[in-house]
Amino acid sequence: MIDVQTFREQFPEFTCQQTYPTAQVDFWLGVAGQFVDGSRWGNSTNLGVALYTAHQIAIEAKSQKEASVGGIPGQQSGPISSKGVDKVSIGYDTGAVTEKDAGHWNQTIYGTRFYRLAKIFGAGPLQVGIGFVDPLNGPAWQGPLTTPGFTNFGS
Repeated sequence: MIDVQTFREQFPEFTCQQTYPTAQVDFWLGVAGQFVDGSRWGNSTNLGVALYTAHQIAIEAKSQKEASVGGIPGQQSGPISSKGVDKVSIGYDTGAVTEKDAGHWNQTIYGTRFYRLAKIFGAGPLQVGIGFVDPLNGPAWQGPLTTPGFTNFGS
């Protein structure tokens, strides 16, 4: 699994240990390791863990910044769609950069990347169990048995 040093090398925007303490990064890497299924993500497991972690610590940094100026940390907010100062205003097409039904994952670019990849890696069937099919009680009738002394059709 990815460690803090590798995470910081791959995501250099999180190298400031004052804003993103090592203990916090390490904590979220561990949490991400529990939620990113390596059997689904395969060779991209570390990418999923890193994106999950980056999303979480970016949100934590926002909360810490809010608290440092006397605000209430942890308040939810969505993407900014317009902003005005004096006679100048600007608007953004938030639909172009958000993932449909992604909820809180849309709060950071790392979250939208994670969500998009999670949908890809989460798609398709997943076999649960060891994959053994009992020839006498298998999932479907495969014709009469050819083993002497056994029969699988009605009498």
